[in-house]
Amino acid sequence: MKKKTWILVAAVTAGIVLLVLVLPLLVNVDAYRPIIQSQLSSSLGREVSIGHLSLSLLAGGISARDITIADDPAFSDTPFLHAQSLDVGVDLLPMIFSRSLKVHSLTLEQPEVTLLHSAAGRWNFSSLGQPGRPGKKGQPPREASSSSSFSVGKLRVVDGKITVGESGRSARRTYEKVNLEAENLSYDSVIPFTLEAVTPGGGKLSLEGKAGPIDRQDTAATPLDATLKVEHMDLGATGFLDPSSGLGGSLDHTGTIKSDGRTLHAEGTASVDKLKVVKSGAPARQPVKLDYATDYSFPRQSGELTRGDLHTGSSTARLSGSYSTRGESTVLNMKLRGDSLPVGDVEGVLPAFGVILPAGSRLEGGTASANLALQGPLDRLVTSGPVSVSNTRLAGFNLGSKMSAIAALTGLKTGSDTVIQSMSSNLRVASEGVRADNLNVVIQDLGTVTGAGTIGANNALNFRMLAKLANGGGLVGGMGQILSMGQQQGTIPFLIQGTTSSPIFVPDVAGQLTNTMGAPAQGVGGILGGLLGGGQQQQQPKKKPR
Repeated sequence: MKKKTWILVAAVTAGIVLLVLVLPLLVNVDAYRPIIQSQLSSSLGREVSIGHLSLSLLAGGISARDITIADDPAFSDTPFLHAQSLDVGVDLLPMIFSRSLKVHSLTLEQPEVTLLHSAAGRWNFSSLGQPGRPGKKGQPPREASSSSSFSVGKLRVVDGKITVGESGRSARRTYEKVNLEAENLSYDSVIPFTLEAVTPGGGKLSLEGKAGPIDRQDTAATPLDATLKVEHMDLGATGFLDPSSGLGGSLDHTGTIKSDGRTLHAEGTASVDKLKVVKSGAPARQPVKLDYATDYSFPRQSGELTRGDLHTGSSTARLSGSYSTRGESTVLNMKLRGDSLPVGDVEGVLPAFGVILPAGSRLEGGTASANLALQGPLDRLVTSGPVSVSNTRLAGFNLGSKMSAIAALTGLKTGSDTVIQSMSSNLRVASEGVRADNLNVVIQDLGTVTGAGTIGANNALNFRMLAKLANGGGLVGGMGQILSMGQQQGTIPFLIQGTTSSPIFVPDVAGQLTNTMGAPAQGVGGILGGLLGGGQQQQQPKKKPR
């Protein structure tokens, strides 16, 4: 009995092996290629091309090589999708015996997809499935199939690549190891799905939820309810930002997205490590976290930030306002407000905005406040408004030694640290650098320093300042007059040059001479003569009349 069982098992196994080997030779599945191509082209509204088909019982149906889906001709003439292979799961018995083709699954191996967006904010996948769309440039519109004609039980994408960029521009970014699983695909159904990808720079992205029914007029407006998770995404390499903008950092995000096709609501927590806002900046030394909620209107292509709690250290600032996705880049119109924030929480973020402290120094104690406007395209963002700092210490920075050329004449001594009692300014931070206007600093043991200047994209300093000394100028008399250059006694004009990490303080001789000379003929000699001659100017000999 046992022997007969083994014989039966062997016979069945041999029959299956024989069927696997012989059946593909007997069934010409390539005859179904025009049908499959036509159905897919009609359903997608794009020309679909499939290579030679062969029967693969191990794959559960039909296998094909070299698959392409044409792009929207308004974006490019190159393929929207190209895949190495396609496995089409079909019901074999109806196909073999009744020549009917019923597809229940599609598996794309190593597809390469190109996603392009236009200056108007439209994507090249928006027209997928749109009735009457041409498949190739110059062809007449394809007759659209009914919404119920396309149905697939399961779609799998294995080890794909998605390239993201802007139409007409060469700068693009690629997301690799894209794996997608979706079920119950049709134009009338809700589609459960999971998507995973490796982002440019080695991060990870996952999206899981439900989409559909598919909007055939604009696929991008398809209803969606999903959870988005991002790990260590390089902001500068996403493909959605201009690399020359200077924006960068490593993004971690957890949140939800809900859309009815017209309005999208998103909320969650985004944390950016090593944030960089401007080209002249350096990566922030501490992470910045944003708890947010936003509502976005697809018809208006604009949104409102309904919650924006920006955390750094133990401090919280408030971000509010609106944004628009019309045009080449997202445009912000927002406000950032923080009141009496501990300086220790703020200091680590300053480098991101191009505010870099002198080498070896650090801020200790005190509070900072800011009321800033964030306006313009995201890749050319301008941040401007008043900022102030109170009762902080710039430890490790000896202002007296840096101003040695001035200190030697005034008796200025500030010690190894610089104590800032108060500082205020109107800042403008942009990609080309930082400008500080109406700068007013009260420094212990020195006095009040006022002025304005810039920090260039290369961190070069160019400030013109005026110090009103607390001790009246130290040495008085003629020397005080030389220093003041005609200004009120006890004030010293000077320049701050060099770089943010190594500032250089020099007397502003040329500028003040220009501003204070009563007559060009008097010159330096006239001023010095007045000082050294006890206030009596030398009389010029009168010319004798001819």
